[in-house]
Amino acid sequence: MAMNLNIASISLLLLLASTAKVAESGIFDIQKYGAKPNGDITQALTRAWKEACAAGGTSKIVIPKTTYNLGNPASLQGPCKGPIEIRLDGTLKAPANPRQLKGDGWITIGRVDGFTLSGSGTLDGQGATSWKQNDCGINSKCKLLATNLRLDFVTNGLIQGITSKDPKSFHINVLGCKKLKFQHVTITAPGTSINTDGIHIGRSSGITISDTNIGTGDDCISLGDGSQDVTIERVRCGPGHGISIGSLGKYYNEQPVSQIKVLDCTFSNTMNGVRIKTWPANPSPGTANDITFKGITMNNVANPVIIDQGYCPYGQCKSQIPSKIKISNLNIEDIKGTSATPEALKIICSKGVPCQNVKVSNINLSYKGALGKAKTVCENVRPTVTGTQNPPVCPSH
Repeated sequence: MAMNLNIASISLLLLLASTAKVAESGIFDIQKYGAKPNGDITQALTRAWKEACAAGGTSKIVIPKTTYNLGNPASLQGPCKGPIEIRLDGTLKAPANPRQLKGDGWITIGRVDGFTLSGSGTLDGQGATSWKQNDCGINSKCKLLATNLRLDFVTNGLIQGITSKDPKSFHINVLGCKKLKFQHVTITAPGTSINTDGIHIGRSSGITISDTNIGTGDDCISLGDGSQDVTIERVRCGPGHGISIGSLGKYYNEQPVSQIKVLDCTFSNTMNGVRIKTWPANPSPGTANDITFKGITMNNVANPVIIDQGYCPYGQCKSQIPSKIKISNLNIEDIKGTSATPEALKIICSKGVPCQNVKVSNINLSYKGALGKAKTVCENVRPTVTGTQNPPVCPSH
């Protein structure tokens, strides 16, 4: 019996030792791969990712609290053998010269199931030089500059705590992802920065963005075609262009947009609040449905609520041809605060496919400027209106 007990005890100790070794091997500190403060860590990060991705179990890449340079694009690809986390507590700096970064992504995470990016660190795109060269607002064939963080085909992901600062183009681009959460993220760039969308989502589903602060020079959050089952809540936006669905309908065979919720958000000194924008003269029909804007506070917002189905910047389309994007099942509820222009609410729908099943309830938006009283503007829509109407909603209907 004693011998059996000793054998069992030895086996247990060996098991515990083995478990401890596995746990220790699950940590991949980039300093062990040659990363030095203020040095370039491209190779160290790539090597750490390769080994962590190939390891079984849960792996964590650690970037300690100091400043590093990441002078080349880092494409960190799966699939991996287990869940993988990057713990970013330091600051990663991109080269200031946009010519030094080839392609449209500075850091790309691709084809990973079970990915976490967490920590108190910062992705600093050093984009000020790039903004001066960016003409994408007027040139549809402009060269795409590097996004701070690309998430391509990531499933079961979490982005938490980090900061994205001064990208050359977008802060974060989400493509083909499923079940991805953003929590307590900070996104910051000057209001004058060009084409610096905060989080852009396309062809993705099950996306949640919550308790996040975004101040930038373009849309705080933008949703392209194929965005489905997206919830945005308790986001503070400003400066920026607001939270936008679209633009939609510029390209052939775009995927439907559906099940979008923007809840309990605050906009301060932004160009827009909540917005849907579709191009006229679309090459293909499309849909945007089951959309809710609820519990929104506007602080000096130029266009608090705007549905614009004649979106045609810089004369890039035939604006006289109606949009083929059908908007339906739109709920606009509990919108309060101040508008920076008299037109507090605009619902401009397509005369080709008028909006259907639009509900507007409890609007309380004031304008105190010199251009008259607050008003609403509606075209090609007959909304169901209930509750507070300040200003009167679609009075012509």
